[in-house]
Amino acid sequence: MSHTPDLKGSSFTLSVLHLADHHVANAIDFLKQKADQAPAFFANAPIVLNINKVGGELDFHALKQGIREAGFVPVGITGCKDKRCQRQAFEAGFAVMTASNTPANAPAAMAPTKVIHTPVRSGQQVYAKDGDLVILSHVSPGAEVIADGSIHIHGTLRGRAIAGASGQREAKIICNDLQAELVSIAGNYWLSDQIDSQFWQNKVMLSLNDESLHFEKLTI
Repeated sequence: MSHTPDLKGSSFTLSVLHLADHHVANAIDFLKQKADQAPAFFANAPIVLNINKVGGELDFHALKQGIREAGFVPVGITGCKDKRCQRQAFEAGFAVMTASNTPANAPAAMAPTKVIHTPVRSGQQVYAKDGDLVILSHVSPGAEVIADGSIHIHGTLRGRAIAGASGQREAKIICNDLQAELVSIAGNYWLSDQIDSQFWQNKVMLSLNDESLHFEKLTI
């Protein structure tokens, strides 16, 4: 058995907050509202800030403090337009992150579809790395199903479903009965209270369209 540290690449699900302007207070108020809506899900959740659309000067120190006060863990900043911005973010304690430079036409190695035959109980998490996930039963409240590809749920989705966890924007979520606590594709998520009643308790397919989740009721 080796007793030396080892450094390996891995992937994790991170929420990305896209800032619209340089007003820190607005961003913090937004995070606090989200935390109040789903405290169990967002407690100590890691978060990345995308500041690509920010035009004015950002107070990175105040931003970091506010994120912690809202109950999140600030991880990094992406979308810095120049070295000065990167330096300010780094000095405030943020990791400076950049988008992957992997060519868009380079196909990802996909794993075989992961199939779960039994219900996913509260507190359980199922993850399909580099592939799709099929749940042949129900997903209970407090349970979480994650896939780097698409997610198909043949029963009722009452917990959380996170598709495209590694950034695959073409991922889909299809479920026979939508009663989810949270649904997410490629970092874009909606909580239960954001889902229109016409889709609730119906067979639905979710996709990503222009940085927003698109819901489509299925009749077959």
